[in-house]
Amino acid sequence: MRVLVVNAGSSSLKVSLVGADDQVSSEQEFEMSGGQLDDSRLDSAVRAMGEVDAVGHRVVHGGPRYPQSVRIDAEVIRYLITISDLAPLHIPASLAGIAAIRELMPRTAAIACFDTAFHARMPAAASTYAIPLEWRQRFGVRRYGFHGFSHAYAARRAAQLLSSPGTGLKVVTCHLGSGASVAAVWGGRSMDTSMGFTPLEGLVMATRSGSIDPGLILWLQKHAGVTAAEMMETLDRHSGLEALAGTGDMREVLKKLSAGDDEARLAFDVYVHRLRACIASMAAAMGGLDVLVFTGGVGENAAPVRAATVSGLRFLGLEIDHELNANLVADTDISSRSAAVPTLVVKAHEDIEVAREVRRVIASKES
Repeated sequence: MRVLVVNAGSSSLKVSLVGADDQVSSEQEFEMSGGQLDDSRLDSAVRAMGEVDAVGHRVVHGGPRYPQSVRIDAEVIRYLITISDLAPLHIPASLAGIAAIRELMPRTAAIACFDTAFHARMPAAASTYAIPLEWRQRFGVRRYGFHGFSHAYAARRAAQLLSSPGTGLKVVTCHLGSGASVAAVWGGRSMDTSMGFTPLEGLVMATRSGSIDPGLILWLQKHAGVTAAEMMETLDRHSGLEALAGTGDMREVLKKLSAGDDEARLAFDVYVHRLRACIASMAAAMGGLDVLVFTGGVGENAAPVRAATVSGLRFLGLEIDHELNANLVADTDISSRSAAVPTLVVKAHEDIEVAREVRRVIASKES
């Protein structure tokens, strides 16, 4: 089955064609300015890819209604519209991508593949907030987790690289990009993750704050008159690295850092401090660690981030070879010979996991 995978982000839309052998035969990326897409360019790109048997749309949040992937119909679209404020940078873009592809391929089976699905079976201890039962039941409030396809692929690929497929490997996966999260994956199952009810919780990100004291939000609303809309806009789009260093691009932060910029130094240190702490907490959730994996744009390309992070985690048995780290080849072990626990860098392939999920859903409908 040839699956067209559509991955809509806040500023771009990626399409790729994944064959039955999990090989990506073609891929393209398009800008989405203000959520608008050049339909003619998309049409040309999709037609050039050839025959497509099914479409898989990566959708960031499934909300309480969809803990697993589903075929897309009018009801699914209506529901996604109602939960857009759970992921305001992503769900509107996903809806735009769905609309564009449906226009091009109205008769092709389309599946909504939710990033939250991978974390749906997290233990209750990891997924439950200590808030009133009424809130949890009435509003479906829980820790959902995100970047599920990236974490799933990175953990599975790590097992392959270590020749341990199908084992109970304890993996901490670090998806570091504009959005960032870490996850504890034990034997292929998500046991814990840093993001929660929305993609705001956890690590410091490009423009997102990551975890902050909820009391601070209440204080700002009461004493500074910050509205809910202003709070969401600021925490989602004007915080994180951008607030600390003046840019959300880690490449620019590293350039400023090498030039001796104090704000960049603070931003880098805050970023790494939070990342180290989250990695250690994920290892604790599994009672140990067999392998650490970096993936995503920052995870794959920012050698100083990997080096600084691992340097503070030697107590977990981690240590990297600085030459391997600096001269990286994708999907490789960058550990030093003395490391008790390997550190891997894996190229992100959310599209492969989405395609596998599409095949699973369609097979289950046909059986």
